[in-house]
Parts: sequence; structure tokens; C-alpha cells
Amino acid sequence: MRITDAKVIVTCPGRNFVTLKIVTEDGVSGVGDATLNGRELAVASYLTEHVAPALIGRDAARIEDTWQYLYKGAYWRRGPVTMSAIAAVDTALWDIKGKVAGLPVYQLLGGRSREGVTVYGHANADTVDDVLVEVARYADLGYKAVRVQTGVPGLDTTYGVSGDKLFYEPADAAIASEATWSTEAYLNSVPGVFARVREEFGPGLKLLHDVHHRLTPIEAARLGKSLEPHALTWIEDPVPAELQEGFRLIRQHTTTPIAVGEVFNTIWDCEQLVREQLIDYIRATVVHAGGITHLRRIFDLAGLYHVRTGSHGATDLSPVCMAAALHLDIAVPNFGLQEYMRHTPETDAVFPHGYRFEDGYLHPSEEPGLGVDIDEELAAQYPYRPAALPVNRLLDGTMHSW
Repeated sequence: MRITDAKVIVTCPGRNFVTLKIVTEDGVSGVGDATLNGRELAVASYLTEHVAPALIGRDAARIEDTWQYLYKGAYWRRGPVTMSAIAAVDTALWDIKGKVAGLPVYQLLGGRSREGVTVYGHANADTVDDVLVEVARYADLGYKAVRVQTGVPGLDTTYGVSGDKLFYEPADAAIASEATWSTEAYLNSVPGVFARVREEFGPGLKLLHDVHHRLTPIEAARLGKSLEPHALTWIEDPVPAELQEGFRLIRQHTTTPIAVGEVFNTIWDCEQLVREQLIDYIRATVVHAGGITHLRRIFDLAGLYHVRTGSHGATDLSPVCMAAALHLDIAVPNFGLQEYMRHTPETDAVFPHGYRFEDGYLHPSEEPGLGVDIDEELAAQYPYRPAALPVNRLLDGTMHSW
């Protein structure tokens, strides 16, 4: 079952996506997501110039060998561009293997460990009163878990707060826009927000919050401690994860669970955090962590240390990635939560898929393979549009983590 074609498709049905489509000599095709938000063309070029030519003639059934070939054979290992490209190949090959076997991919991963995948939505608004309305909307839709983000008094913009409440997209301009940040104002406002939300919705709804790498370890410890009365399921990305020892300090001061990993690319990015039990949820995702093959390794390591999964699932991950994530989520024993930001109708039309949302759960497709495809003719009607993620500065103009 030799590979005869590997095509890179870039499309923008509301936001940019990069998709790899692999075709075999038997006419079986598979798709993989290669989207890297704000750097899409870097991955598209890596695939087109370096990866796709090397795939022609290879046996599509040899998923592990192909993964090792692309990882070890490149010499320049790791990094978001390389690992997103490898992920696209790996995901497409799993799609092909499922179609050849006549089974959904999760059956090839060991079958179901649960009936549905618990997902969380994003409730956001400028004010606390308005965010209560948004949390209620998600609760009415059946969500059992909600991430809560609000504006910070004194700041013009705040990460996670958007005009469109269902389709948040932070890449907002061809050249990166600039936001301002005050840690003091943020730390003073967040505990009051969650006090109001918990008072309104009681103990049954899972609540989450994304810090987006903006604090130092001692600041994150203060935040976690202040949120303990409100029993959050997690605080996400409390500090930049390059200095992993910093998580020890957070652990010493708070029992609020910690989730991290949406920017991680390999098992080596999280090995220390997992092994020392410094986190509770690992948020690595299929497209940025080397595909189904490598993400399964990360999840298996996490399971040994009581760390559960909480994969990234923002709108910059296409329905191809979401479909792949659901097959892994439904199969692994240490699943925790899956982020689910809905795609626009235009995106759903370009990527027809069989997964579905019902009563707070996503269910993977039962079709052979991943159960998702790309409509190439429709995709061609949405050409690439330059879009960059914002950057962040403190009030005095110092660059700060966005």
C-alpha cells in the first residue's frame, strides 16, 4: 500500500488551516491537520518542500517507522513546525489504516474506555454580570464544564474575551496587534469573578480558568490559593513552562489543580512535570505533539503518575484534529477533559465530519478511519489570509508573555 501523493492544502474559511492529504496506490486517502496558529505557512512549506517528497513510495501501513523516519531522520528535532508536520503525516496514516481495516480509529487504539468525551466551552465577557449570562448559556447547552474569562478593570483588552462568544479567534490582524497587561489588576479581580460564578451555579458545574503563561511562580501560587474556596477543576498555563522547576513552588502553596501543555511538542517537554507530579492535567494535542502516535506516548506516561488528559481544542485546530483527538480521548484510560471551541459553519462545510455533540459530550464518528474529510473544491474558495497572534506589553511598555 504505497503512498502515491501527498498534497498540502491551505484554506481560510474564517481562519487559516493547513491540511495534508495522503493518497495510496489503492486510492485510499487520509487527512491530517498541520495548522500552527499565526505560522501556518511555515508548516505548509516544511511539508511541501521536505516531507511530502520523502513520503512518495513509502508503505502507508508503517506508521511507527514513518514517525521515526521523520523525527530521527530530520536531525533537527522537535519544535512546533517540525512536530506539526509530523503530526499531519501520522494522523493521515491512522486515517488510512482505519479505512483499510474498516474500523474507526479508536477501535485500533484498544476500543472505548468511556461512552462519551466530556468537553468544556468558553464563557467570556467584559464584566462579571455578562459572564454569568454566558456561563448560563453553556450550561443550557448541556456543558458540564466551562472555562471562565472576563475583562480586567483598567485594561482595554483581555486574553480570552471576544466579541463573538462561540468562535473566539485571537489572530486578528496581518501584523500582530499589541495589548497591555497588569498582573496586579488581574490578581485582584479574578477571585471575585469566581466567587460570583460559584454562588450562581453551585458546586456541580466544573469551572476552569486560563492564565495564559502570564504569572511568575509565586504569583501563580497566590492565584491558586485565592481560588481554592471556589474548587476550580484547573488553572491553565499559570506560568511559562520553560522553567519547569517553578511548578514546584506553585505546588507548595496551593491545592488548586494545574493544567499545562498546549504549546508542548514532545514527551520531553512534560517528562519532568509529569514524573514529579507537578501538574494534574496535560494539555498537549494531536497536531502540535507529533500526532496520535506520539500523543498516546505522552498520555501513557501521564497515566503512570496520576496525571489526566486535558487536550487543547481551540478553533485553530481544524475538525481533522478534533476528530483525531476524540478517537484518542475515548480510548485512553486517564482521560480528563477535552477543550471544545466550536468551528464556524464555513469551517464545518469545508471539513465534513461525523463527530457530534450531545448533552455535554462529544462522540467520535463510527465511520472507518477518523470520520472527517476536506472538501477541496470548497476549500479553494477560501484563500489564505495573513493573520498574526497579538503580543503583550506591561503598562510601562515592557514585553510580556501574551
